[in-house]
Amino acid sequence: MATPSFEQLLEAGCHFGHLKRKWNPAMEPYIFMERNGIHIIDLYKTAAKIDEAAAALKQIAKSGKKVLFVATKKQAKEAIAEKAGAIGMPYVIERWPGGMLTNFPTIRKAVKKMTTIDKMEKDGTFDNLSKREKLQITRQRAKLEKNLGSIADLGRLPSALFVVDVMKEHIAVAEANRLGIPVFAMVDTNSDPSNVDYVIPANDDASRSIEIVLDALCSAMAEGLQERSVEKADAEDKEEGAEANPGKRRRVRRSAPAAEAPAEAPAAEAEAPAAE
Repeated sequence: MATPSFEQLLEAGCHFGHLKRKWNPAMEPYIFMERNGIHIIDLYKTAAKIDEAAAALKQIAKSGKKVLFVATKKQAKEAIAEKAGAIGMPYVIERWPGGMLTNFPTIRKAVKKMTTIDKMEKDGTFDNLSKREKLQITRQRAKLEKNLGSIADLGRLPSALFVVDVMKEHIAVAEANRLGIPVFAMVDTNSDPSNVDYVIPANDDASRSIEIVLDALCSAMAEGLQERSVEKADAEDKEEGAEANPGKRRRVRRSAPAAEAPAEAPAAEAEAPAAE
């Protein structure tokens, strides 16, 4: 699990904050200085916070739980889809559907609707519909796929949320806070970090800045998933070994009396002449 170095963060532009007049005073602990009217983020603190968030996310992934990635701004969409998709985590890169967490059963119904439409296409029901009905259902399916396709495998509420730009995704953050779901987020100098459990102070407008943070976090989660699969394989091997060993012990116990029987026979023969 490699945390990006100070130089890498600097090169990616993670240190650039917003204009001084747009700052949120709650971000003061993470601001290094002000230059030309722009706040500069302390990258040593950024690196430390990335390390802290990566360790926590690694444990979540290792325990087999899901982390929902949220970023609907264009600079982050592609990176989120690529990195989160690579480790099998759900993500939202289109409009955040209001009530996605607080009204999760309704969202699951919409996802099931997609599955129902797919089933209709496979079993031939779709072919019996009129041209107009087919068009309506196809459009509905495309809309559902665009908004909810990336969370189709999310069968229960996520164990954590990762957000790029807490101001833009304030509804998602509010829903997670209400349900007690931990929030990991890239927070810029114009945002309020008070509703975020794991703050990563960084430029959330530059695509390179977003990518370098995502790389570190997703790599840590990939490590967690790999460790989980290794531990699972070891546990299965131990179970197989435990099942095999009792069988061997039983075979040894059964053969023991048979081995003792010949030893008794000569003793009986030796006693016979004495009786006569």
